[in-house]
Amino acid sequence: MNQAPMDSLPLSLHHAQTIEAALQAWRAELGKDCLSDFFFSNLYLFRSVHDYRFWPGDKPRISGLTYDGQRHVLPLFDLNQTSLAELQDMLAEHGFFYPVSAAVVAQLDARAFDITAHEADADYLYPADHFRHYRGQQLHKKKNQMQQLLARGPVSSRPLNGECVDHAHAVLAQWLCDKHKTEDQADAQACREALHLMQDLKLEGAVYYLDEQPIGFLLAQAINPSLAVMRFAKGVDAFTGVYQFMFHNFCVNRPALQWLNFEQDLGLPNFRQTKRSYNPSHMIQKYRVRLNQFTAQAN
Repeated sequence: MNQAPMDSLPLSLHHAQTIEAALQAWRAELGKDCLSDFFFSNLYLFRSVHDYRFWPGDKPRISGLTYDGQRHVLPLFDLNQTSLAELQDMLAEHGFFYPVSAAVVAQLDARAFDITAHEADADYLYPADHFRHYRGQQLHKKKNQMQQLLARGPVSSRPLNGECVDHAHAVLAQWLCDKHKTEDQADAQACREALHLMQDLKLEGAVYYLDEQPIGFLLAQAINPSLAVMRFAKGVDAFTGVYQFMFHNFCVNRPALQWLNFEQDLGLPNFRQTKRSYNPSHMIQKYRVRLNQFTAQAN
């Protein structure tokens, strides 16, 4: 017997265990093609931006808004094991299921669904060796930029804890100033919360220094020893090469790391240009799945 429908709740830390139980299984199954969205931490940090709400029950799910303003549902259950009538009920006030992995899409009955993917949603995936060595003509500029930084003096890193968190906040403030952005115009609020909740959200990071001056920091998340997602990277514009060095150092310090996911570009030209300049191995598509009009009418 199906559990009675339950009202949705604003996404909170209390939901972490239930949501992670579903997402952890998907991460293990998908390997390097895991979507960067499939972590409670990512959902939680951007809960306000996306108006995320958690729907408990025997078919748990999260509803929200995509970056392009479309209402969607992230299913925390198997779409292939759910009746079309149930799926239609869930989409009564939402446009589609999203993000859905290629592995799940491959098992869906294509006759019943409309399946699309947007370029702006796709994750960028890179071999970690790109950042360890910056080999080849396409990455030669990255190596030169890193060398420019190293020529200015000794660069060091410290784990993100204790007073180093304050240094990261100072870098973030300078980054906002360099980019001429307010807190509301960037991901600063989510970044500050991530710095505060690093341990709870299973994030790891480091602050980088030139002659003891903080010049950048990273916050990343390990999916497994061979794969990590870069959640936040902030550097001071006055220090050319800081990003190239931070990515290099992160990968060099993790010999088992094989892949680095840089998330999506949101359709922003600067993001797209920068992420493409590191020569991604491939893009991980995130699908939007709707019931087609014939299926919807039949149910």
